[in-house]
Amino acid sequence: MNEEKYDRLLQIRTAGRDDSRSDQYRYPYEPTPYCVLERLSNAGYIRKGNVLLDYGCGKGRVDFYLSWQTRCRTIGIEYDSRIYEKAEENRKTAVSGGRTSFELENAEQYPVPGEVDRIYFFNPFSAELLKKVLARILESWYESPREVLLFFYYPSDEYVSCLMTEDMLEFLDELDCRDLFPGEDPRERILIFKLPDEGEEFYFLGEIFAENEPRPIRMEKTKDDAFEIDYRLDVPVRSDIYDYIVSD
Repeated sequence: MNEEKYDRLLQIRTAGRDDSRSDQYRYPYEPTPYCVLERLSNAGYIRKGNVLLDYGCGKGRVDFYLSWQTRCRTIGIEYDSRIYEKAEENRKTAVSGGRTSFELENAEQYPVPGEVDRIYFFNPFSAELLKKVLARILESWYESPREVLLFFYYPSDEYVSCLMTEDMLEFLDELDCRDLFPGEDPRERILIFKLPDEGEEFYFLGEIFAENEPRPIRMEKTKDDAFEIDYRLDVPVRSDIYDYIVSD
């Protein structure tokens, strides 16, 4: 089924690219192809009881399709007021509009609801903003530990580098989408990462920054040369969290 037929089936209008308000940090609106959404929904990672957060939702295609196909609930985040209004117009007519909501908000400022356990990205913004968004997601996970899956369609090299260096994220799976398009583009894939389950003890304390110059030292047991570096957290650790971590 082609793009226009799916739009008619879902009773929405999401086709077309819009780069009128994009910049170096926030990228143009371009909807995820329906064939990619089919592959994602058929993979079984999103089900009726899940709540999916869609960053850079645009006109809402991901939200309407997945809430229709998997019966999950979806929340779309969009910073462009014009495109946000089009998503809201679509919601009035969409067959799955009752399971979808939208927020007009900058992604890095949006507090992630505790019920969100699935998150979707299609390169909505720069890797710099992605780091800030991941910090928000981790804050939500810390307040309400739960299994959270993150889906990254058509990831850039910058995104992959950022994700692979984030200690809290665990690589889970890759959905190959190259067969859906001509050209064998290696970026045609969905990378899936997860946050630890509730039983695993990880604590996100904030971003850290190196202070002063590295100091050369000698390791007592191995006698190897090494460097000692002082780090500073961007915000102080709460006293109750600190007491729990250092307690026996």
